[in-house]
Amino acid sequence: MQVLGIVGNSDSGKTTLVERLVERCGTGSRVATVKHCTHPPDVDTAGKDTARHRAAGAAETVALTDDGEWFATGESRTLADTLDALAPDYDYTFVEGYSDAAIPKVALGDREATDPVLERFDSGESADLDAVLDALAERDPYVTLETLVASVKRDPDEARAGAIATFTGRVRAKESPDDRPTEHLEFERYDGVAQERMATLRRELEARDGVHAVRLHHKTGVVEAGEDIVFVVILAGHRGEAFAAVQDGIDRLKEEVPLFKKEVTVDEEFWAHERDR
Repeated sequence: MQVLGIVGNSDSGKTTLVERLVERCGTGSRVATVKHCTHPPDVDTAGKDTARHRAAGAAETVALTDDGEWFATGESRTLADTLDALAPDYDYTFVEGYSDAAIPKVALGDREATDPVLERFDSGESADLDAVLDALAERDPYVTLETLVASVKRDPDEARAGAIATFTGRVRAKESPDDRPTEHLEFERYDGVAQERMATLRRELEARDGVHAVRLHHKTGVVEAGEDIVFVVILAGHRGEAFAAVQDGIDRLKEEVPLFKKEVTVDEEFWAHERDR
């Protein structure tokens, strides 16, 4: 799923740009939108306000209409949680607001926004959609473990598969209780070579007897402590074949794909390949 933020002041045409992007991408692609609200909206459909459910103690409420529309509210759901939930089912998500979010974004007017800012325009009406979508296509998609599992389940050989095995690598905050905490890791890759070696690894794993589909993904950029870094997903005929392919997949990915890791702790920062010399 490709994610793009649209940020700007209230009169900059943010919603107009979201509308234009949805209209452009909605033909042939599934599109979702997220809007940053400064206050909780009432969820009210057919005169039945679910605010009473929330007041009674429900952590999340969902209202459904007879024609299939739905509205939801809840507590403690972040933008990342929302994007994770959308990723398996959508090709694009356009996010209105969230100037400080670490997602690719378009900035309108003089609105300040954290990187990465792909394009800047005077207003939503004047934005060049071709330039925006071309820049977005060059960014890595937003990938979750659920995205990859959903992908292998659509494989033509899915009916002959009795196992899906997965591996998730995370940013470990501490190696031992006395370690100084790691704040985040930063990954850079040797573009072109990294993608080629990842594709070769996938083909070789899929060529194994009993393995039907393989998905590999490694994040780049800043990954905070406790967040996921890397996924390996194997669709196979039996669990033994799936487990073996997962093990070899993550081992070979770490050995063969050129990815460079910077570790940032509370005390220092260093590139792992320089520290290992």
